Amino acid sequence: MNQSTPLDAATEPHLVRRFGLLPATALNMTNMIGVGPFITIPLLMSALGGPQAMLGWVVALIIVICDGMVWSELGAAMPGSGGSFQYLREAFGSARIGRLMAFLFVWQFVLSGPLEIASGYIGFSDYTSYLWKGMTRPDAIALITAIGVINIALLYRRINSIAKLTITLWIGTLITVLAVIITGAMHFSSHVAFDFPPGAFNFSLGFFLGVGAASRIGIYDYLGYYDVCYIGDEVRDPGRVIPRSILISTAAVAVIYFGINLSIIGVVPWREFVPAAQHVESNFIVSIFMQKIYGTTVATVFTLLVLWTAFGSVFALLLGYSRIPYAAAERGYFFRVFGRLHPTKGFPHVSLLVLGVISIGAGFFSLGTVIDALIVTRILVQFMGQIVGLMLLRRRAPDLPRPYRMWLYPVPALVALLGWVFVFATTEARVILFGVGALAVGGIIFLYWSWRSRAWPFGYEVAEAK
Repeated sequence: MNQSTPLDAATEPHLVRRFGLLPATALNMTNMIGVGPFITIPLLMSALGGPQAMLGWVVALIIVICDGMVWSELGAAMPGSGGSFQYLREAFGSARIGRLMAFLFVWQFVLSGPLEIASGYIGFSDYTSYLWKGMTRPDAIALITAIGVINIALLYRRINSIAKLTITLWIGTLITVLAVIITGAMHFSSHVAFDFPPGAFNFSLGFFLGVGAASRIGIYDYLGYYDVCYIGDEVRDPGRVIPRSILISTAAVAVIYFGINLSIIGVVPWREFVPAAQHVESNFIVSIFMQKIYGTTVATVFTLLVLWTAFGSVFALLLGYSRIPYAAAERGYFFRVFGRLHPTKGFPHVSLLVLGVISIGAGFFSLGTVIDALIVTRILVQFMGQIVGLMLLRRRAPDLPRPYRMWLYPVPALVALLGWVFVFATTEARVILFGVGALAVGGIIFLYWSWRSRAWPFGYEVAEAK
């Protein structure tokens, strides 16, 4: 089994705990808000053909709140880089099944993480097309590549300067969303917002499949409520900061999303951008929203704010996600090269570069494809596996220090589990096959890697490097 050598504190760089409650909450919120609500509202409305699709955001919020409690308990009890990687490893047993689960998590995350980052690049490109009239497909690809390279370059530095930059990007994000909400409130029309089509709430199989599709989009918009868990080694007082940052960011973003959603559909009639595939305006719906009220000049300025928000999102994502393969490799559960820290600046530069480059390539696909693929790929091992892992830890390690304990356990965990099952089951078969296929390939690679290194299940069990 490939194992890294324990770092010598006197000679090797190490991660520093500099993220307090404010930058941790800023990191989560910047990730959660990002460009999501600005690019997915047309997709959401198209899922059910009208404003009744907002039900999907409600379902997604219930799942996220309950799942956030899972993350809070695990993150407070085991604060360290990697998040789900170490939770799965410890819950299922680090030498055997936990080793497989940890590897599969990192394997799928090397794919799903860049897919999530790529969605931000796609959104950036879509809103740029409002400013850059006549943008061609090659132009969009070139733009996505350039933004991806800039993002990598800005993250290629020490964590203390990144914490300050995260707060700066967060402020820009808040300005953008508040501008939408305030403008929408001043010009809101209930007749426009709640113009339900005939048979909007016909509870048929098609309706529930539509709710599933809308929920999948809603969950995509909420993704990031747990981002601080991925940099647990860099969080001050993690037992307090991690749960509070998850709770605060989830509650704040839920209110913000509700305000943004109502603001836009209360000004721009949903029939003007649904179905999204047939309306080019759906690519920059918030710019159209501002243009309807204030004209082209203000819409142009606001589009720049959306671009700022989109960039803040991909910045936060790549920061957190680059720590996952690093943490796994450092402990001998993934390919050794990912466990290298920069010799002078003390950050996982190999992991950062690999995920950054893959995310650029993933940005060349369509937004709908990217969203569906990343959600389904992540559900089985990470979200559902993590809930089962929490329950196993409650039984196997009752004395494990838990600065935060889930309220009303096990009800929230079971609600989250059922929610993930519902979202997975209502996904198109081809997307499910993609997710399952990706994990199957990962399982084969894990077996080959274990055979070559004579590790479990083909050889001896090796304790992880500390």
